[in-house]
Amino acid sequence: MTEGKIEFKLIPKKNPKSLLPNALTIFGVCLGLSSIKFAIDLNYSMAVIAIGLAAILDTLDGRVARLIKGTSKVGKELDSLTDVISFGVAPGFIVYFWALNEIGKFGWMFVLIYTVCCALRLARFNLTVIEETETWKINFFEGVPSPAAAGLVLLPLILNLSGIVQFENYTVLSTVAISTTSILMISKIPTYSLKRILIPRHYAIFLLLGIGIYVSLLIFYTFKTLLLTGIIYLLLIPISFFHYRHKDKKSFISSTQEEDEDVL
Repeated sequence: MTEGKIEFKLIPKKNPKSLLPNALTIFGVCLGLSSIKFAIDLNYSMAVIAIGLAAILDTLDGRVARLIKGTSKVGKELDSLTDVISFGVAPGFIVYFWALNEIGKFGWMFVLIYTVCCALRLARFNLTVIEETETWKINFFEGVPSPAAAGLVLLPLILNLSGIVQFENYTVLSTVAISTTSILMISKIPTYSLKRILIPRHYAIFLLLGIGIYVSLLIFYTFKTLLLTGIIYLLLIPISFFHYRHKDKKSFISSTQEEDEDVL
């Protein structure tokens, strides 16, 4: 009796184009792990920047894979593993070293809960199947995605680094941030997905201009810009919720009308 062999190929012969997106994913996990090292060295500004760069690469690897037709099963699994490390494990360590260690075992408990919630959220995402009649749902995530969650968890630290407001003790604020974000990740609250947004060609010039302005602000006002980005994202959560409800209601009415027509 012969046993079936399972071959693991990082670069399949049938699709060598997957090398580039997989390389971006691996670069992202290196940044995530490096952010932990920066936090151990008390270099929290570089730790936050490393997580930010990992989030950018997480956005790019999927787009690049679809653009060059280099998607693969290995790439999908690698991306999920990278997300757990870069946006689940790493932010937890950073916040623990920075503030949560002051409450000892309870601080570590919040870190564990956050990391587990991140893993559960990614597992649910990988199993999500969208029906053909509800393709509009690809524009939404179920719960807060892990890269955004990492930003929300680090928001108190970013606030501190921005220098806008200074508190004597950030432990309470960090505890609220990590516990709330954990709940948002595993919740079913719909949030906007920016990965599949299509920009009309005649608006491309304005998009490029906006990206240029945003990058300039990141260079000269790094943490103030990141703080503003986090606040805007928080404000978008209730908007995306009501937007989803509106589209879901329209979809339900439309499907009901089609069923009535079929009966007639």
